[in-house]
Amino acid sequence: MTGRPGTGGGVRTGRTRRRPARGARRAPLPLLVPALAGLVFLLLPLAALLLRAPWSSLPQQLGSAEVWDALRLSLITATAATGVSLVLGVPLAWLLARTEFPGRRLVRALVTLPLVLPPVVGGVALLLALGRNGVAGRWLDEAFGVTLPFTTAGVVVAEAFVAMPFLVISVEGTLRAADPRYEEAAATLGASRFTAFRRVTLPLIAPGVAAGAVLAWARALGEFGATITFAGNFPGRTQTMPLAVYLALQNDPAAAIALSLVLLAVSIAVLAGLRDRWMTAP
Repeated sequence: MTGRPGTGGGVRTGRTRRRPARGARRAPLPLLVPALAGLVFLLLPLAALLLRAPWSSLPQQLGSAEVWDALRLSLITATAATGVSLVLGVPLAWLLARTEFPGRRLVRALVTLPLVLPPVVGGVALLLALGRNGVAGRWLDEAFGVTLPFTTAGVVVAEAFVAMPFLVISVEGTLRAADPRYEEAAATLGASRFTAFRRVTLPLIAPGVAAGAVLAWARALGEFGATITFAGNFPGRTQTMPLAVYLALQNDPAAAIALSLVLLAVSIAVLAGLRDRWMTAP
């Protein structure tokens, strides 16, 4: 049995392994040196945190009531902020990915603005909008008696404000990669656009929604600037873990390091959960 021309008369079976290009394993020195310097720059602070951690007194540091109150409040508010981001952010991502309307690029830019906006500026903006004398806050106070600043609900609002863009970007990218013909097929069978989204599109983009929700939750958990500006730093009511770290750093550095280790462990867990989506090299 003869093979195809150019195969040497034989038949190849199985998959052929791709050989790396010559020189692919050797990095040029002008790139290797700054690359190693960048690696050290990023890893040295984390290594210092681990080396200087008070491991012997860590159970005592993490066992105080203040720490558990801050951790409980952080978990509750971050989860609530993620829920708000899902309810508002997924439809917003669908609007940006699936519809055409004037000013869509401007809307997308405004949606992503909290990503680059200094968090303290975001907190000031929230005060001007939702404060007791704010643009919408005065109406909320007079009509419903709702006051958001310096409350636990205010923490949720501040965290959702900075975390929602992460979910919108993730879901919009997933929607753009999804094949719209499935929605069109559902429409030809008589399904409304909302039914097609709920029964067809949403299951298709579920991994992207989950990844965006995890990112939003992690961002909400670590939020500091907008929270302390809009909600304050009141133990048991608005003091989240990052605020507790900041307060402990002034009075008890060992407690600040212990709290930082908790947030570091959460960050590592988030990266581990997302490694199959963003951390795997092609």
